[in-house]
Amino acid sequence: MTENEIRTAFIEELTKVAPDIAPEDVGDDDHIQDDLELDSMDVLNLVTALHQRLGVDIPEQDYPQIATLALATGYLVSKVAF
Repeated sequence: MTENEIRTAFIEELTKVAPDIAPEDVGDDDHIQDDLELDSMDVLNLVTALHQRLGVDIPEQDYPQIATLALATGYLVSKVAF
C-alpha cells in the first residue's frame, strides 16, 4: 500500500466517523481532537475503522502518533504489512 493510499484511507475513515468534516478541509497538521473536534469515542471509532481497513493494531499509547494526518500517514506506513 502506498503512502498516498494510506492518506486516502485515513481521510475516508475519518470522514465516515465525523461526517461533518469535508475531506478537503483536513490539513496535514490538523489535530483530530483539537482542530477537528473528534471526541474520545470518535477517536476509538477511527482506530477501529483503521484496524478493519488496514489490518493495523493501534495500541492506546500510540494514539498520539495518529493525531494528525501527517503523523498518522508516517505511523501507518511503518505498520502496514507490504
